[in-house]
Amino acid sequence: MSLTAEKIAKNYEKHLKIVDTYITDRKDQVKAMLTKMEETYIMAPASGKSWYHNAFGGGYVDHVNRVVEYAVKQSRLYEEMGGTIDYTEEELVFAALFHDLGKIGDGDKPNYLPQTDKWRQDKLSEMYTNNSDLDFMLIPDRSLFILQKNGIKVSQKEFLGIRLHDGVFDEANKAYFFSYQESSRQKTSIVSVLHSADFLASKVEYDIWKRNGGSSKPTVVKTKSSTGRPVKSSEGLTNILKNL
Repeated sequence: MSLTAEKIAKNYEKHLKIVDTYITDRKDQVKAMLTKMEETYIMAPASGKSWYHNAFGGGYVDHVNRVVEYAVKQSRLYEEMGGTIDYTEEELVFAALFHDLGKIGDGDKPNYLPQTDKWRQDKLSEMYTNNSDLDFMLIPDRSLFILQKNGIKVSQKEFLGIRLHDGVFDEANKAYFFSYQESSRQKTSIVSVLHSADFLASKVEYDIWKRNGGSSKPTVVKTKSSTGRPVKSSEGLTNILKNL
């Protein structure tokens, strides 16, 4: 499965519109960060194995847009069912936008590189491999690192939403979820809302992949233009897509 150049372009335009709609005081800093990472950001996959979710070029932005949409809907449903909303809509959308930011890499090196070993592609469904040149970090930790590296402030609720969005699928989160006294239970509901949105989005993406024959093609992610210099924002999307 793969996305057309037109779909990738529309997804990124939608992504930027989400930033314009929901992000207020930090908007300029967020847009500056996206411009700096643009080429890798636009073409990044959301995972490395085809049967995980969105393991194809442009899969990351497609996934994040879906998580934002689901998080907003899930939040409204949560409140309708009697849940307490203790966060702002901007906090929820910000956390959804950047929960997986670490999958882009560290801003200089990409996290995912196309898997070139055909045996691993065919037998293990590996479309991408992790970049061994990166210092190891859990994805949520790298997400938060990139935000602070770009001078973008994060509220406590946003921090918890991003850090814990994988729920108990991440062993490192157990201390936050397995509490033995009421005082240590999670006090904010942003964690549960974002985790459920991310989980549902990933499942939907798996279903779409399955319906489309269950295959992916790795897309080469370039971090420089053909001249060897970083791609400027004004020319970035055009240059990226014309090479697909």
